[in-house]
Amino acid sequence: MASVEKALQMLRKLPRVALNNIKEFPEVIKERKARHALPRGKDAKFKLGADHKGAAQRMSRPRLGFGKSTPGYLRVPKEYYYSGHHLLRQYIPISLLQIQRLIDLGRLNPNEPIDLTDICNTKLLLIDPSKRQFGFQLTDEGADIFKSKINIEVQWILSELTIAAIEKNGGVVTTKYYDIESVNAMSDPRRFFLSGKPIPKNGTPPLNAIEYYTSAANRGYLANPEQIRIERLKLAQKYGYELLDLENDPQKDMLSKRKDPRQIWHGLEPGWLVNLKDEVILKPTDKEWIEYYKS
Repeated sequence: MASVEKALQMLRKLPRVALNNIKEFPEVIKERKARHALPRGKDAKFKLGADHKGAAQRMSRPRLGFGKSTPGYLRVPKEYYYSGHHLLRQYIPISLLQIQRLIDLGRLNPNEPIDLTDICNTKLLLIDPSKRQFGFQLTDEGADIFKSKINIEVQWILSELTIAAIEKNGGVVTTKYYDIESVNAMSDPRRFFLSGKPIPKNGTPPLNAIEYYTSAANRGYLANPEQIRIERLKLAQKYGYELLDLENDPQKDMLSKRKDPRQIWHGLEPGWLVNLKDEVILKPTDKEWIEYYKS
């Protein structure tokens, strides 16, 4: 009776029987595991784990979202607006404010024509041709405080305010294209001269840039000079300033300096070889050589 009383007393203290506190007998659990277990050893009909061949066995599965056999270039959606992006030309922006500051600091000489080489020689703005950088783009930042009379040559201008700010002070601006070989030489002339190569002949603009460099409104180097004079007058009337007469200007010689379309440096012709050690310039005498480098 003592054991029965003890059992009844224990039942009174135990919680009610429910689905969350009942459990099958261990024999039933063991029997179910044996019934659903995968066959192993001699009785196995298939291999467990990774296959003997393929990406799973070599641990070279494609990343998430890519199938086993579909190539990635077929699964990734195409973005056609990036077509030919690696062939585009880049231009390093330089503002009128930076040009004025470089002149005030004495890093640029306003009494001589300013081009890509002069800007790179300041060592503040550099060109990397390996990144398809084809020169400088002149912006209109600082147009209201620009006060220098200069003859500057850049590769790209988008704002007519930039042109007006320069011509208002009696200056001249030209946009000129240089191919990647010429830019490589102009960005570091000393390194180029030490290489022992002749001065390259500048290439012609690509098809998508011919319209820009033949436009007088952009002051392109291939534009008609008479048309440029007309555009200079139109821009002066539009912005309300008096256009200075270049013919009677005391700096006429400096302001009227222009390069040949095939020329990359003032005073140096394509095909010439500059020897820095002996300080001499070697000029070609062969007729075929002269004909090749002739503009």
